[in-house]
Amino acid sequence: MDHCIIHALRIDGRAPFSRIAEVLGVSTQTVARRYGRLSSELSLRVVGVVNPRQPSAGKWILRLTASPNTAQNVAQSLARRDDTAWVRLMSGGTEICFVMNSAAHHTLLFREIPRVASIAEVSAHRLLHTYLGGPTAWQGHTAALTDGQQEQLRRTCDAVDTADEPKFRASLPQADWHLLAALQRNGRISYTDLAAETGQSSSTITRRLAALQAGGMLTFDVEISAEVYGVTTQALLWMSVAPSHLNQVANTLIQHKELAFLASTTGPTNLVALVLCRTPSELHEYLAHRLSALDSIRMLETSPVQRTLKTCSPFLQSAQHPQV
Repeated sequence: MDHCIIHALRIDGRAPFSRIAEVLGVSTQTVARRYGRLSSELSLRVVGVVNPRQPSAGKWILRLTASPNTAQNVAQSLARRDDTAWVRLMSGGTEICFVMNSAAHHTLLFREIPRVASIAEVSAHRLLHTYLGGPTAWQGHTAALTDGQQEQLRRTCDAVDTADEPKFRASLPQADWHLLAALQRNGRISYTDLAAETGQSSSTITRRLAALQAGGMLTFDVEISAEVYGVTTQALLWMSVAPSHLNQVANTLIQHKELAFLASTTGPTNLVALVLCRTPSELHEYLAHRLSALDSIRMLETSPVQRTLKTCSPFLQSAQHPQV
């Protein structure tokens, strides 16, 4: 039942408990009670994800190597920034890997990082194309509901008025950015609370939210403790693939149930993936058998994830569980 609720929220992050209950054939109180427990015990969060449609809105993956006694503090500082996402401690706790947008990474690389004496190495990799990623990327998150239940949720979710769909420019009205910021902190915040935070009426909020979703500016993701799915072992895989076989290898990899993210990058490697496994032995089997069958992968570096400090949502100091 918990997995069904999480799957439903991945289809529609703001679906009312009553609609989820109807699809699952249980009471609204049951859904509300289980959602509350998942939130308090396993750090379940529904968050808004902003997707600005601008050529300059590209992203970079940065890798830093810091001294063992300072890496944790550096990672915490990066996680608190508004312009970072997916901040992870890697490889025994001395490597930090995170995502940053193009507009901010220059300042960090050339002004701020050089002032930190404990940072020994830095590399930056531009994300060129995402093959796998987003709210429903990992198959483990979306295996609980039947096809009929998923279709029932999507029909209701898609039934929105797109007449007010915005034509996105380099910037949105300030009122929309206030709305998006509130949804990034809490994707299920009520319309009444959104109206109080943004100073707009509930009817305006409802219309703008539907328009932002219809235009692709806003999506919703679900953050949840990895232990819900039995995941104890995560790693980033940095792969070098012959350019002529890049798309072929990527299209094969996105079928692997172990992968939650896959993108092409700049740098000495040209593919990066996030792999989720139940045990180190399962990761070994994946590397030794499934990946080894792909001859076009010429080089592979495996970076174990020690801890995830921040995912796609704003940093919350109270978050204590590793998330996927």
